[in-house]
Amino acid sequence: MDDKSITGSQPSNRLFAMDALRGLIMLLMALDHANWFIAQKHSTGEHWGGPYPIYSDALPFLTRLVTHPCAPGFAFLMGVGMLLFAESRKARGWSKWAIWRDLWIRGALLIALQLLVVNRAWELSPQGWGLQIYWGVLASLGGGMILGSLFVWLPWQALAGIAAALFIGMEFTHPDPSLWGTLNEVPLGLLLGFSGGTQRLFSTYPVLPWLELVIFGLLFGRWLLVDQKSAYRRALWLGLVFLIAFGVVRALDGFGNIRPRMGDTWMDFLNPVKYPPAMTFTLLTMGFNLIVLWAFSQAKDRAQTFFAPLLVVGRVPLFFYVAHLFIYAGIAYWLVPAGGTSIPGMIPFWILGILILYPMCISYGKLKHKKPFNTVLRFF
Repeated sequence: MDDKSITGSQPSNRLFAMDALRGLIMLLMALDHANWFIAQKHSTGEHWGGPYPIYSDALPFLTRLVTHPCAPGFAFLMGVGMLLFAESRKARGWSKWAIWRDLWIRGALLIALQLLVVNRAWELSPQGWGLQIYWGVLASLGGGMILGSLFVWLPWQALAGIAAALFIGMEFTHPDPSLWGTLNEVPLGLLLGFSGGTQRLFSTYPVLPWLELVIFGLLFGRWLLVDQKSAYRRALWLGLVFLIAFGVVRALDGFGNIRPRMGDTWMDFLNPVKYPPAMTFTLLTMGFNLIVLWAFSQAKDRAQTFFAPLLVVGRVPLFFYVAHLFIYAGIAYWLVPAGGTSIPGMIPFWILGILILYPMCISYGKLKHKKPFNTVLRFF
């Protein structure tokens, strides 16, 4: 594998499957946020305690379900990218300290973007916001990048052990659901361990529960460096194993679920705790992501041409993320009646937002790849 195919310094040489999966989950994420801004039918969130979303109609549930793979996919793909970035820079002659420093700067930038820019977009929500400090997905990814960088040089066996230990061990750290509302004055816990909070500080993406997926991404990156075809075959089989394991653990309705199912419908079964991610949530969403990743890896010339629009989005994910929030907030302000639309009525606006973003992503991608690999624009 040549260096360009690892780093993506030339768009045509990037790892197609990784970029396509990233592009797909970015579009699904946009659907979730269009639901928030435009339909205004978004759930209250699948938290470890407190009120839990219960669905009587399939459409609102499915609209939420199809977006669940996004956050796990972001963390996993970031881990893969970190590993490939570190190895490519090492091959260019960078020292380990220089690589760590670069990853720490990128992580800090993600946290700063969350607190200084992205939170301003959430404040434009038509239904109101009211949070002073919000610790969201970008902040969690930034923290995960900083902590995950410490493991980037480990062999795959060590990474597998750490990922497994976090995957199982974090289940023992989740508070009992009966404690919801009593831990809101523990800032470090909100930032690192569990979701919740007050208007002064609210967290949905604490760092440590999502770190397991960053480490798993580092592991998968190691596999990619050894043999891409073998790595993608592993993705298929692991994805199938994850989905089977989800079915078993979810049916038992005990350890790995954080809180019991709300009922006995198929929607209740497929509605695990996301904040923080229960074992069942991770198994379900990463099972999907890994199988889709394998499917993209099998794409030939015609299929790759068909999925090329996903690459446009998948190669500028941070730019897309920041821009799409403001675009959907603007669409909601200028085009949507008070109270929002129905979910079917939201779909055209979701598509409109993507159509606005697509040429912006093309232009930004061209600008990005004209810059040297160590410039700030390449962070996006």
